[in-house]
Amino acid sequence: MRGTLMAMAAVLAFFALAGGITYYVLRPITLRIAVGPQSSDDVKVIQGLSQAFARVHAHIRLRPVITEGAAQSAADLAEGKTDLAIVRADVDLPKNAGAVAFLRKNFAVIWVPGGSSKKPKITSIKQLAGKKIGVIGRTKANINLLNVILDQSGVSPDSVTVTQFSTVGISEALRGAKLDAYMAVGPLNSRITAEAIAATSRAGAEPRFLSLDTAEAIAQKFAAYDSGEIPAGTFNAAPPRPDDTVTTITVGHHFMARRSLSDTTVAAFARQLFGARQAVINEFPQSAKIETPDTDKDAAIPAHPGAAAFVDGEEKSFLDKYSDYMWGGVMLLSVMGSVMAWFGGYLRRDERITNSGLRERLLEMLTAARTSSSVEELDAMQAEADTIMRETLHCFEDGAIEEGSLTAFSIALEQFHNAVADRKMFLINLPEMARTHRSPPPMHVA
Repeated sequence: MRGTLMAMAAVLAFFALAGGITYYVLRPITLRIAVGPQSSDDVKVIQGLSQAFARVHAHIRLRPVITEGAAQSAADLAEGKTDLAIVRADVDLPKNAGAVAFLRKNFAVIWVPGGSSKKPKITSIKQLAGKKIGVIGRTKANINLLNVILDQSGVSPDSVTVTQFSTVGISEALRGAKLDAYMAVGPLNSRITAEAIAATSRAGAEPRFLSLDTAEAIAQKFAAYDSGEIPAGTFNAAPPRPDDTVTTITVGHHFMARRSLSDTTVAAFARQLFGARQAVINEFPQSAKIETPDTDKDAAIPAHPGAAAFVDGEEKSFLDKYSDYMWGGVMLLSVMGSVMAWFGGYLRRDERITNSGLRERLLEMLTAARTSSSVEELDAMQAEADTIMRETLHCFEDGAIEEGSLTAFSIALEQFHNAVADRKMFLINLPEMARTHRSPPPMHVA
């Protein structure tokens, strides 16, 4: 019986351990993700993904942390304030993080407003020397990109005057601005870029877009940048803006995760991310651009090991990851069960010794009962036998004696009761037997 109880306890403990591990692994995990600025498309995409994850009760949940831009997002991730971040490739990337996914590609768009014929037309980047340039977006990363473009085009960045504009209310902000050129950095379907271009059109003259002849050279020199083309009519169909293909520089936005974040969690997030793209693509078409990260060792932004495992199909299954812990737990429980059984047996040693003495006493009373000379003595032994029986049953319930020992005791007790009954019957009938066997009185002869 004791062995059965121990086995049941071990089985229950195993399932409890397995259940505990399963709950720990599958419990909802909320990850903080830094993204900004407030009005950006990135924020809208992340909010959409967060809602999509919540609707399906996904394992990974997202909590957006709004920042001033990609640079602050990267800094928050580096400082451990968030678990994830949307980071632009040309900011100071955190050393303690790896790429999870490619979010989108930003295009540098440079144009000059339409104007009167009194001003000489600007047709190339080189002609921006000494000019006033408006930059859409207050992030320092856009200024750094403009400086790279100017410098690689033979224009000293110190020779130009730069004014930055917020992305909020861009049409009103640019209306009446007297600047020579503008630059915006965003996806090709960016509403902000399209509004800025439209707002700078004057007197019905179409803005002119400047092509970057050194785009390929810049891409070769700076790992964060790549060359790209803006197709005709990207920002407006009629009239087409631009009216011809424009060569420029692109820079990527990436999902990045702290390297201290477990590979399992990052892989689960990556799986959910690519599964949820279709759920938000109608509302946020830019989500269709989400791609897997570059898993090459020499990638400009190294992939997080968890994301790389997901992309390369090397993600471990639940049993692969936790079977060792589960079986180790079973072995530990087995050892603990054995130790507890030994310790329990040690504690019950006194009970076994006591019960052994009681059993010997019962056998002594069995012998004594067969030769007892009084009913009172037999009654006293009967009462003592009842006490011995109660103590023996307690010992059995406590596990101090086995079922076999209880059976042997029951046989001895039955024999004792029979001996008492027989002896009582003998003693009660003794006077009658004495009268029956008494000698007849002597006969007198007359």
